[in-house]
Amino acid sequence: MAQLRATTRPRALQITEPKQFVPANYVAEGGVDPFNPQKLTQALRRESSQSVSNVSLIAPEMARRKEPLEAYPLDSMKMVGSLNKEGLPTALISVDKLLYQVRVGNHLGQNYGRITAITETSIELREIVQDASGDWIERMAKLELQEGSGEKKQ
Repeated sequence: MAQLRATTRPRALQITEPKQFVPANYVAEGGVDPFNPQKLTQALRRESSQSVSNVSLIAPEMARRKEPLEAYPLDSMKMVGSLNKEGLPTALISVDKLLYQVRVGNHLGQNYGRITAITETSIELREIVQDASGDWIERMAKLELQEGSGEKKQ
């Protein structure tokens, strides 16, 4: 083994010379000045007009009296049935072992949800929520009919 070590020579690859770095000059004379006061003012005006329209989305919701089902999150509600009462579609919602009747126009959930349509199998509603940038936006949600909740009476 000693003889093998003495006769074996490791091969090392030769390292190449590093390439010469040549810095590039930055010339921004023909570009737009990012700190131009006129451009900043225009951008701020656009932003403020958008926030006014977003505030108009939530303002009526803040001014009205809350309904009882707005105290519960939407995911804690179950649609358990539907019926036509006086020719109007009515849905039955179960929350905390209580049964509620709701119609189109009623409010649900903690995100200013308003019922827009009721079918035999679902409730469609429009919610007003804040997006990541803090703007108020509308989003559609749906509660589906819960069949066979698994609870059996004895």
